[in-house]
Amino acid sequence: MRASVSFQWSERSPLTSWLAAGLLTLLPLGAHGDDHPSNTLQVHGFLSQALVVTDDNDFFGASSDHAGSLEFTELGLNASFRPHRKVLVAAQLLSRRAGGDTEDAEPTLDYGVIDYQMSSNTSRTVGIQLGRFKNPFGLYNQTRDVAFTRPSILLPQSIYFDRTRALGLAADGVSVYWEAYTDAGTLRFRSGLGRPQTGSTLTRQLFNGAAQDVSAAEPSAIAQLLFEDPTGQWVAALSTATVNLDTSLGGQAADFEFQPWIASLQYNDEYWSLTAEYARRQQSLDGDSLPRTFDITGESWYVQYQYRFTPTWSGLVRFDRLINDTDDRSGQRYQQAGLGPAHSQFADDLTLGVQWTPTPRLMLAGEYHAVDGTGWLPNQDNPDANATRQRWNMLLFQLSLRF
Repeated sequence: MRASVSFQWSERSPLTSWLAAGLLTLLPLGAHGDDHPSNTLQVHGFLSQALVVTDDNDFFGASSDHAGSLEFTELGLNASFRPHRKVLVAAQLLSRRAGGDTEDAEPTLDYGVIDYQMSSNTSRTVGIQLGRFKNPFGLYNQTRDVAFTRPSILLPQSIYFDRTRALGLAADGVSVYWEAYTDAGTLRFRSGLGRPQTGSTLTRQLFNGAAQDVSAAEPSAIAQLLFEDPTGQWVAALSTATVNLDTSLGGQAADFEFQPWIASLQYNDEYWSLTAEYARRQQSLDGDSLPRTFDITGESWYVQYQYRFTPTWSGLVRFDRLINDTDDRSGQRYQQAGLGPAHSQFADDLTLGVQWTPTPRLMLAGEYHAVDGTGWLPNQDNPDANATRQRWNMLLFQLSLRF
């Protein structure tokens, strides 16, 4: 069986694909003979619980304690229905705890949209979505909350940051999509304009906790162009975004701008897949009388190999690199300026993982990380950066269910 990360786009409505990725059966949400809403209603859910163990540093709770941390839990419930053959209404509630306080696990609206297909035929599909939409960012962002759609327990942290996930996960606004179907393959374009999610967690994670508050200054924009060949062997994408935030440091107002570019490429064979993504991130902080300003370019990339031993067993090996500032790759200038340890400015992560899916409803996974650097460690779990170790190891085990 040929597997492709792009299976989440197999349906012509992108929103349908987001939901289908987390469902027990990958059936079209509107595939019923009767279009009456009561016949198109679908409700599904998922639950994941992980154990995180580290030798040094903490990740998602006090993982360096002898027993490790059980503070990585994901619980989701989604529903969708079609009031009209061209309209899909869908939403998902998500309760997620990844370290931090228990109140962080309060259910929130993960996404909730009205999807209207203005045109759909054998050559193209054009549609629009209103509400809270998932950002088309890289190959995994739109389905990252469902463990069954991830190649590993943790996605490559250099690109899919968990410590600032809210910023890139979803936005409130409008999204449009256009898909063209040709003999050469399928070309998909998506773009959105909306306000990103912020909140207390993001406030703690950005700027080493020095920010008093973080809010969306103005609507942010995101766009992605993706091509997939007819066989699903080759998938290529280019994603970009512009995010503007208001914050306050030392009692002074500040403007933070973030602009990433991500190039994605994947090849799928019958038994194995090779995936690579490369990102450049422009970040700037400006304002009057600030204790610190910056304008830096970060760099991230990973190469990932997956092998499907049997229909139920798969393995993974990945190398993942993060550099916060390409002009200070070692972090020495950052440390000399008294801003923190040099190793907080980079991270190299070698990952080995395995997944076992004995039934479509159950998955068990385990993985090992050998990490050099702390560039993506959550600040909430490691409030004193100077107390962290540069080289550390992490084991994760996860049980995932869906219905």
